[in-house]
Amino acid sequence: MQAASTPALPRGFVASALLALALAVALPGLAPQGGMGAAAFGGAVLLAVLALIRAKLSGHFPHDRFGLCNTVTLARAGMTAALLALLWPTPGGWLVLVFAVVALSLDGVDGWLARRSGLSSAFGARFDMETDAALALVLAAHVWVGGMTGPEVLVLGLTRYVFVAAFWPCPWLAAPLPESFRRKTVCVIQIAALILLQIPDLPRGIALGIAWLAVAALLWSFGRDTLWLWRHRG
Repeated sequence: MQAASTPALPRGFVASALLALALAVALPGLAPQGGMGAAAFGGAVLLAVLALIRAKLSGHFPHDRFGLCNTVTLARAGMTAALLALLWPTPGGWLVLVFAVVALSLDGVDGWLARRSGLSSAFGARFDMETDAALALVLAAHVWVGGMTGPEVLVLGLTRYVFVAAFWPCPWLAAPLPESFRRKTVCVIQIAALILLQIPDLPRGIALGIAWLAVAALLWSFGRDTLWLWRHRG
């Protein structure tokens, strides 16, 4: 009996994976608060992400090449793994701020590259969304663990996960939403807040004000979307 052949990987995936792995290992390894332990942890996290992506590529990725668009998203995933590795024992710092600015600045670049190269896909859009969500949660954790705010800042990273978890008891929440300028504006507020809150020695009063403004805007936006989905659940 002939063994079933393993589906071929898209061209460029291995090179993209090695780039992301290098970021996940090198960034925490070279950071003052990092070291070999942080580098190993960042690499392990990224390897787990790569294993999940590899499992999803077959049957979900419609192109024969990975493309620069998905390479950018995977690099952002590598930076997210690096930031997670730098969460302990000393969160925050100027280096974390630089990583956050670069990772968040690349958000949207991958989508633009996908459209320009004709490599848009549901896989790429979902990959980008999950990377955004993970990055927001890790950056919010840096703020909280660093003591700049209370646990309320975690709302900036957990709200989407709670919303998705609610799909199971309330499947009508999984319906597609119409395009919304309000939603995009709140996303910009969320990103800007997460960047500002990484500034070392930011006065606590200012940090709390930024955090609560972003949290209020995010909850208001999710509340509006939930209400719209409820009204159109039929």
